[in-house]
Amino acid sequence: MASARDVLESVIKRMSVFKNKEVLYPEYIPQHLPHREAQLKQLAEIFRVMLTAPGSVSMRAMLVGGVGVGKTVTARVFGSTMRSLARERGIDLRYIHVNCHRDRTLYEVVAEIVRQIGAPIPLRGLSPREMMLALLNYIERNDIYALVTLDEFDYFVSAAGNDAVYFIVRLYDEYPEAKKRMSFIFIARDLSALSQLDPTTESYILKHVIKFDPYTSDELFDILVQRRNAAFYEGTVDDEVLRYIADMEGVDRGGEGNARAAIEALLLAGEAADYEGAQKVTIEHVRKALSHVQPDIVRVSEILPYLQLHELLILKAAIRVLRRKGEAYARIGEIEEEYRSICQMYGEEPRKHTQVYEYVNNLKKMGVIEARVSGKGFRGRSTLVSIMAPLDALEKQVDSLIEKRRTANRKRLL
Repeated sequence: MASARDVLESVIKRMSVFKNKEVLYPEYIPQHLPHREAQLKQLAEIFRVMLTAPGSVSMRAMLVGGVGVGKTVTARVFGSTMRSLARERGIDLRYIHVNCHRDRTLYEVVAEIVRQIGAPIPLRGLSPREMMLALLNYIERNDIYALVTLDEFDYFVSAAGNDAVYFIVRLYDEYPEAKKRMSFIFIARDLSALSQLDPTTESYILKHVIKFDPYTSDELFDILVQRRNAAFYEGTVDDEVLRYIADMEGVDRGGEGNARAAIEALLLAGEAADYEGAQKVTIEHVRKALSHVQPDIVRVSEILPYLQLHELLILKAAIRVLRRKGEAYARIGEIEEEYRSICQMYGEEPRKHTQVYEYVNNLKKMGVIEARVSGKGFRGRSTLVSIMAPLDALEKQVDSLIEKRRTANRKRLL
């Protein structure tokens, strides 16, 4: 029988089809964005004033489109390029990217902007407005400009409310004497959440809207060719494999037009080939990958890294209860009982019922779970929770993130 060392060495020494797997990860930012040149040009038209007449005006743009259509990567590439162009002109322009799934309140958003700029401003004891005023004074003294992207902005609208949004988008109304050193990009999946705002604030946001349509199969093929050439050894992935994925995901072929799902399918197909010791990625490997890349799990997997530890523990409890019951919905009371058991298993202090209910509402707002009040067929009124994503795949991701959170918490206590 092989020893553990033998097993590990056999895997480590095995040849791989990958030369740079990181190119296929969601956080990778390519230098070239196929089929998003038009959106980059629109952004350049809106924000060119930051280079031609810095400080004269604060600009805003709204990027709108579904999951995996390139909004975030386009904003990041644009921000990085703008910073380089500004540096060539002697302008200190910082690009700040805030994800509003993680930073959900006005305080958290302003604090994250302060942190990324590196301003020595105390984050405790100050209100968001006091922090922002201190930040504006800091960037004025140090001749800094900032292009700030608020990603998942529709969630910030729902979670933080009209007053917080008004403060952000009408920042220089509150500080009219300040030089206009900060401009904003907002990213949203759709504009429906903006209906919660007052008409003046909504119209202010919608002055410059840039739309991102789902990718066609031909567009996805071009994206996959770019990633294949950078991620895999030459000759390990044929064009027909890429075309198969592109046709499965392309909006013109009945797919979601989701580049992130297509790239993840390519990644999983390559991993399947490595697992089998194959020298080439085949369409059969892709079929195996596509069985795991379902829209719900792809969408939810983007949100999971921004969940707090106890939100992850509650999500794990919901997964366990739903799997055990074999039904579409589980009562919040059942989930809370399972959550307390999981907390005991991990040595974590469980939160009280009101906090648990708030976490469930947050998970619902983010689209991780479905939750509704029970109706006919249920005794009494209770909140019912359901999960659309495949439970086994979801729980693996949740378990991994729980361990990361707990490890990080332990390190902070040392």
